[in-house]
Amino acid sequence: MSKRSSSPIRETPSKRMCVEEDEDLDDEDSLSLQCAGDVVSDAGIVESITLKNFMCHSLLGPFAFGPNVNFVVGNNGSGKSAILTALIVALGGNAQATNRGSSLRGFVKEGESSADVSITLRNKGKDAYKPEVYGPAIVVDLRITRDGIRTYKLRSKLGQLVSTRKEELISILDNFNIQVNNPVSVLTQEMSKYFLHSKGEGDKYKFFMKATQLEQMREDYVYIKTSKNVTEEKLAQYNECLKDMKRKYLEKEDRYKSLASLDELRTKLEELRKQMAWAVVIEKEKDLEPIKEKLQADRRSTEKYDEKVDEWKKKVEESEKKYKQIEERLEGITQQVQELQPKCAELKAEVQRHNSLVKSSEVTAHRCKASLKDLEKDKDQLSSRIKDLNLSISQATGAESQAKAARVVELQTELENLAHQISTLGQQIDQYEHASSRAKEEQAKMRREQDVLQRSADANKRNLQTMESSRSNRLQRFGEHMPALLNAIQEAHKKGQFKHRPRGPLGFLISLKDPEHALAVEVCIKHLLQAFTCDNYEDQKVLQGLMTKVLPAGRRPTIITSTFLSQVHDTRRRAVNHPQYPSVLQALEISDPVVANCLIDQRSIENILLIKNRTEARRVMQGRNPPQNCLQAFSIEGDQIFNNRSYTADQTRAKFLSGDVEEEIRHLQRELENQSGQAARFQQHMKKLDEDIKQNEVLLKRAHKDQKCAKDKVRRLNLELTDLQNAEEPQSEDLKALEEDLQEIVTKMTIKRTEYDEANGHLTDLKANHEKAKQEYQQYKDRISNIAEDADSVKEDLGKAEQELLKCKHHKKHYDDKRNAHLQNIQTLESNLKAKEQDLQTSTEQATDICSERLKVSRTAKSLDTEINRLKVRITTQQEQQGDRVEIVRQYHEALESYKKMTQQMKNLSNFIKSLDKVMNQRLQVYGVFRRFLAARCKYYFDSMLAQRGYSGSMTFDHKNETLSISVQPGQGNKADLSDMRSLSGGERSFSTVCFVLSLWAITEAPFRCLDEFDVYMDMVNRRISMDMMLKVASSQRYRQFIFLTPQNMSSLPVTSLIRILRLKDPDRGQNSQTQDKAQ
Repeated sequence: MSKRSSSPIRETPSKRMCVEEDEDLDDEDSLSLQCAGDVVSDAGIVESITLKNFMCHSLLGPFAFGPNVNFVVGNNGSGKSAILTALIVALGGNAQATNRGSSLRGFVKEGESSADVSITLRNKGKDAYKPEVYGPAIVVDLRITRDGIRTYKLRSKLGQLVSTRKEELISILDNFNIQVNNPVSVLTQEMSKYFLHSKGEGDKYKFFMKATQLEQMREDYVYIKTSKNVTEEKLAQYNECLKDMKRKYLEKEDRYKSLASLDELRTKLEELRKQMAWAVVIEKEKDLEPIKEKLQADRRSTEKYDEKVDEWKKKVEESEKKYKQIEERLEGITQQVQELQPKCAELKAEVQRHNSLVKSSEVTAHRCKASLKDLEKDKDQLSSRIKDLNLSISQATGAESQAKAARVVELQTELENLAHQISTLGQQIDQYEHASSRAKEEQAKMRREQDVLQRSADANKRNLQTMESSRSNRLQRFGEHMPALLNAIQEAHKKGQFKHRPRGPLGFLISLKDPEHALAVEVCIKHLLQAFTCDNYEDQKVLQGLMTKVLPAGRRPTIITSTFLSQVHDTRRRAVNHPQYPSVLQALEISDPVVANCLIDQRSIENILLIKNRTEARRVMQGRNPPQNCLQAFSIEGDQIFNNRSYTADQTRAKFLSGDVEEEIRHLQRELENQSGQAARFQQHMKKLDEDIKQNEVLLKRAHKDQKCAKDKVRRLNLELTDLQNAEEPQSEDLKALEEDLQEIVTKMTIKRTEYDEANGHLTDLKANHEKAKQEYQQYKDRISNIAEDADSVKEDLGKAEQELLKCKHHKKHYDDKRNAHLQNIQTLESNLKAKEQDLQTSTEQATDICSERLKVSRTAKSLDTEINRLKVRITTQQEQQGDRVEIVRQYHEALESYKKMTQQMKNLSNFIKSLDKVMNQRLQVYGVFRRFLAARCKYYFDSMLAQRGYSGSMTFDHKNETLSISVQPGQGNKADLSDMRSLSGGERSFSTVCFVLSLWAITEAPFRCLDEFDVYMDMVNRRISMDMMLKVASSQRYRQFIFLTPQNMSSLPVTSLIRILRLKDPDRGQNSQTQDKAQ
């Protein structure tokens, strides 16, 4: 390594070098050219570039570049990066590759409508592109509008417009091998920073692959492989076309061959006609035999029909005679009833008349009795008044008045006390009634809950019994009679009563993939678990009959009628397909397609999801984007969730689909124990409520009684108080008037008592007459009822006789119709036999005319007729084609030629694909070798570059994992001291990066190379060494152009014809930046 460090790096140029005179430059104030070389590069280098309204610059250039080494020097903002960006964009690069913007519109100067870039490329030497059109240089003019639209104009050296198509520019770039997106050709400042600070070994490997165009080569191989696959697919399609072409060719061949077989066809047709004639005769003779046999058999069976008709005729006569006898008896009974009806109606009217008289007399007697009571009441009141007046007159007035006043005060006080007592009792009554009502309401509520609990306990007892029975037979879960029903279905199917054996119960024929989905699936399918399915309605009727015999009365399983299919419905298009949650169809294992189709048709189980978590189910179903084709979902708790609502399940455990029977039995036993304890608590509570109600009713009754007593006492005291307050001094004349009124009332009472006695006696007579009429009416009514009872039995006998008569007439008519149809059939057979015999005679005569000798024919007339028609068509077709025989021959040869040509093309295409496979395999092997070769060369040049400063390093390629590991040790040292580039200083790392880039330069080809601020992180020592290295490389590659952009002052560079320095004016922050000197 130490020996190589002082030796310059040389590489044999792959392009021819040529000499050109130096170009004269003017305007020394703008641009200073240090020296010009006398050795020029070949085609593809950049001769000049001009920028207008590009980025923040109104005008830059034109800049004339030297053929070898060019330094663009200027401070930040002077336009160095703008020149490089314009070079990339103008030569087809995208905006992202410049790291200066994401869109082309960003390159247009603010306030301007468009930006222009003009680049002149050298077009000389053996690699020149269309020199007869463009001349010694190609001018690429680019315009970028404010909308980001890019347009090209490609001109010749003389300024003549040649093309505006980007494809022409791409052809030029491919011819010159210009790769502006290749970081080795154009290394921008951002790419340089990224590469300097990149810590990924994969990024370095990608940099190497892209720089050496190995990545493009790999992409080309992938594209070729994809194109080959497409070609193979098309080849398969062409095979189908070849089959169709072969079929057409064979048709043409048949037409061609048919030209020579026309006479053979006519001879064969004549022979077939003879066979056809006698084949018709033979078939008609065969047709006569079954008719004759049938006619003889029908004539023998005529006697049986006559016997049956006579038998039922006698039965009809006997039935008619019996019917008439019973009818006569019924007419006699009806006549008796009709005779008794008028007298019975007369007696009924008489009873009603007597009843009206009794009621009228009762009203009169009652009125007299009421008047008498009123008079007696008036008499008592007057007598009491007279007595009081007599007593008042006899008493003294003074002392009595004082006593009366004291009594009034005493009564008022007592009334107030009683009013308070009545109010208190009223409140107590309200409290007792409210307490009793509340206890009764609670008792009613407890009764309802007790009924629900009892029904639940009864259901659990039945389920427990079913579960215990299902330990040995799972079918018991679907009902204790279900095994017997399935046995009956099996027996009926063996006897041929079913066209297709019914399936069911459906829940017995399915199983779960995940036992946790048992409750959700059971709630989803519901009543279909116990349902049966039949193929047709006849099977449904048979199954209903079996259910009636085997199952007890009540609710029976549902029967679904639908045609059985041997395959499950294709639900791929309409079914829900979720990446996380299964549908009900996916969660079930169903071996019978009939069962699966039934559940799909009846419940749409392919559109229902099973989501274990209730919250997740609501999120999935009621979110913004519910699953496609999903109608609803069920959670593990049995909750039903739609996209706009949800329902909670009624049941909490699976009954039919649960897997652990013992666990279900234990759960039911615990439920029954809890329900038993709850029932006992209900009984205790109910007993306590009964006691509370009884106690409240006793207290309520006592309070009512006390209140009534108090009210009665209040009424008496009020009467007494009223009498005391209304008492006046008695008058003697009032007493006389009262005595006169009393005498008048006594007289009225005597008269009314006499009227009442008369009315009462009259009422007794009327009641006796009414009872007598009623008894007589009842006697007639009983006679009619007895006769009617006799008539009912006679009517029943008459109905039976009528049914027997109708039955006999029906059977007689049935056999009459059968005998008539039988005789008609015999006549038809005789007519048919006669016609067929005549037809046979005619056919025999015709066959004799066609062929006098009878032929033995084994084929049927139908097959012969079909072949004759086919031959006629062929003969007619060939006869029509006979006039254009040349056309048939031409079409045949054309079809043969097309078929052979297509076959050869398919063969050649297949051979091409095989050869392509072979070549691609070879290319891939060479690709691997070439990649290793380039990696080895890169390692060699990298070591050589490092050695120039006394560094040592290593470069490790891992093509399998696509990584590149670079280790560098500053100064000469042991290999073990090598360290990763991340441990180096900024300058050392920049120097190492320059070495890596120069090593890539050495193994890649490009007409020019650009570096932007390559030395930004280097110290003076590393910058000088790196610069000497690059100048050495440039000196050894004079056929290649180098453009370096740097903010450093390059005054220390040696004066040589190979180096040209372009100095840019410092930016004026107030105005647009311009160059110091402009090229003429």
